[in-house]
Amino acid sequence: MLFSKKAGIKNRNRERYERVRRLMWLKCTSCDKLVYYKDYRDNLYICPRCGRAFIMSPKQRFNLLFDDTNWERLTPPTVSDDPLEFSDRVSYKERLDEARTETGYYDAVTTADGKIGGIPSTVCVLNGDFMMGSMGRAAGDGIIAAMEHAIETRRPLIMVVASGGARMQENILSLMQMARTTAAVNKMHANGIPYIVLLTDPTYGGVTASFAMLGDIHIAESGARIGFAGRRVIEQNIREKLPSNFQTAEYLYEHGMVDMVVERKNLHDTLVKILDVLTKQPREPKKINVATPLMDSHKKMRGLGENDAYDKVLLARHENRPHFLDYINGIVDEWTYLAGDRLYAEDAAMGSGIGYWRGIPSVIIGQEQGRTIETRQKHRFGMANPDGYRKAQRMMRLAEKFNLPLISLFDTAGAFAGREGEERGQSQAVAASMSVGLSIKTPYVAVNVGQGGSGGAIAIGTADRVLMMENAIYSVIAPESCASILWKDNKYKATAAAAMKLTARDMANLNVVDEVIPEPAKGAHTDWQTTMELLSTAVAEHITQLMEIPVAELPSRRADKFMAMTRDVEIYQPEHIGEEH
Repeated sequence: MLFSKKAGIKNRNRERYERVRRLMWLKCTSCDKLVYYKDYRDNLYICPRCGRAFIMSPKQRFNLLFDDTNWERLTPPTVSDDPLEFSDRVSYKERLDEARTETGYYDAVTTADGKIGGIPSTVCVLNGDFMMGSMGRAAGDGIIAAMEHAIETRRPLIMVVASGGARMQENILSLMQMARTTAAVNKMHANGIPYIVLLTDPTYGGVTASFAMLGDIHIAESGARIGFAGRRVIEQNIREKLPSNFQTAEYLYEHGMVDMVVERKNLHDTLVKILDVLTKQPREPKKINVATPLMDSHKKMRGLGENDAYDKVLLARHENRPHFLDYINGIVDEWTYLAGDRLYAEDAAMGSGIGYWRGIPSVIIGQEQGRTIETRQKHRFGMANPDGYRKAQRMMRLAEKFNLPLISLFDTAGAFAGREGEERGQSQAVAASMSVGLSIKTPYVAVNVGQGGSGGAIAIGTADRVLMMENAIYSVIAPESCASILWKDNKYKATAAAAMKLTARDMANLNVVDEVIPEPAKGAHTDWQTTMELLSTAVAEHITQLMEIPVAELPSRRADKFMAMTRDVEIYQPEHIGEEH
């Protein structure tokens, strides 16, 4: 909307004044404030007053996402306009003619080729200004054509979505586009084509329920509203008020549906980082340069000195020991955190993402314990819910699709024991994580960097090579719990630790781990720089060795490795007490 007529302007200048005014001022439909158009345009079509991000035209999207304006628009497929001869208050043909006149586009889908970070890529835009971005036959054909083009040219496809859903004027023909576009997505996945979906405001209906929720990576533009049914429909159906943030990009992040929420100005750089890894662009190893956090040198560790085994337990739990995100920040270059299990939640206890490990593009997962009171509560001390393990499974499949090495840094007291976990299938999630890990056709290296607790640890530890830090531990239960159950007294925890054979050296003797990575003389917590250098080098060496093995052979070799474990174990046999057997 524009300024109302201003008194004092001569009639002969009125028409010229109105034209100039239209180019100068707009009224934001979100906050109702007047905005200078140049400020609105320079702010990437986001209201500078309230921050509401509005729909961008395909051309504007191409200019935003590609490196420059040297992109090439592809010719869209054409279809007959009105196969059902539909008419409501206005005929469907008239609505199409009006939309084409207003937008300058044939239909809701426009595709172009260009470069993102120097990588040849295809961007397909579902234009929310063309009949609300609704998907009919022409849009469906345009999406499928873009995907087939990406397969043929081996280009990553970035799908930019803004839509109200399926197009009502084409009824069942529109509904069938959900299945048709899904089939095209399956072809892209089968051909190993990177498929990144950018969800913008608004995205609803049959679009979210098909190709828009099947990407390798989902990016939600900050402020976007995303869902299946609309808010008003749901409130009328369930007869209750929904939360104020319901169906926002941030809400979907919390509920595991998107990998990240990104501001519009940062979209290009975010895509560059992702595409670099997925397309395996070469990169020199990052120089490790980390400082060890200060700690109270006079603070003594309670229980230290009872025996070597329990000393290792205490060292593995040391509050200054580096955790998953510390290793990521110190070792990994171009790190992109990927969130969500695509089913229910984002579990902060299970970290996951992509980046360069010593110059090797990789997928990396692991439990994060947190360091402060707030972060420990956020990460639940590294004890993941089912959502965390299902996110790990998603990362395993992502690594397999792009033949990227999978690196797991496990460090947990165990899977989280709680009501919600049981309700959402904790046992199934842990079992499935082991199963997927054993079956993926890509190099897989797991490292026990601290506490290897029970099923929560082995869930992300069924790797080709399993490594273990010198002062880490690996056990089916905590020694304190073991002592309480078997010795009937917690004071025997050190005795239990020794009997359980839970140290790194014990694991090597039992052939459970392939290598023990040495730590600085006083432990990893005293020298992060040396610890990360030793860990990163060991992992990189094993990945390099595994990359020489045909990927088709890796699952069977991995299975044989674990099948052979625990056979003919002679490390210690207790004396029989009582009658002879």
